[in-house]
Amino acid sequence: MNTIREKCDFLLNFRMFNGAKQYRRRRALIYLSILSILLLPSHPFAATPQKVILFVGDSITAGYGLEPEQAYPAIIQEKIDAKSWQFKVINAGQSGDTSAGGLNRMNWLLKNRVDVLVLELGGNDGLRGLPVETTRKNLQAIIDRTRAKYPSAKIVLAGMMVPPNMGRDYGQKFSAIFPELAKKNNAVLIPFVLEKVGGVRELNLPDGIHPTAKGHEIVANNVWKVLEPVLQSLAG
Repeated sequence: MNTIREKCDFLLNFRMFNGAKQYRRRRALIYLSILSILLLPSHPFAATPQKVILFVGDSITAGYGLEPEQAYPAIIQEKIDAKSWQFKVINAGQSGDTSAGGLNRMNWLLKNRVDVLVLELGGNDGLRGLPVETTRKNLQAIIDRTRAKYPSAKIVLAGMMVPPNMGRDYGQKFSAIFPELAKKNNAVLIPFVLEKVGGVRELNLPDGIHPTAKGHEIVANNVWKVLEPVLQSLAG
């Protein structure tokens, strides 16, 4: 029974129908029914598997102080759905996470398929004044670990900056981490994920650090400008 027609004829050979006219009508109905089942999106032969976009980050990605659907990864999912692209966003943001914390979570996070990694970490390293080289090594290790498990995974790196009170020298060395890693790893760079949000009082919660819902919409646009071409290349 290698064809749909053979399967249908097998069912009809039980002589359940009387009369040639009724037989033809019911045979046609069975053909149509089987075809409709095979063409359902849930059928394994018709379904297009979703590619996975893993967002690994800190409180910015987690959407600190907001509902999950207000965080920028959820807004990215809305933009994807509007294009009817087959991508699923996984938000693995964790408030307070450093680059070391993110690295410690990667073995668990990589148990599931990853087609695109959006890496937004390092901000808490900078706020704590951690050595720049330590942050660099941790971010590189996250990229290495991802590509070791999924060699074809695309990497999108979110650039970060530190407040001026951390000192000019430290600030320059810190912000340089991200373009350097992007170039080294052939990754796509979001120059500054909080562009037009960081330092803008009305776009941040009272703590002055975490974006409001409106702020997350702008962050999502910052990310989308860079991420959309990556997804388009995979969706085609």
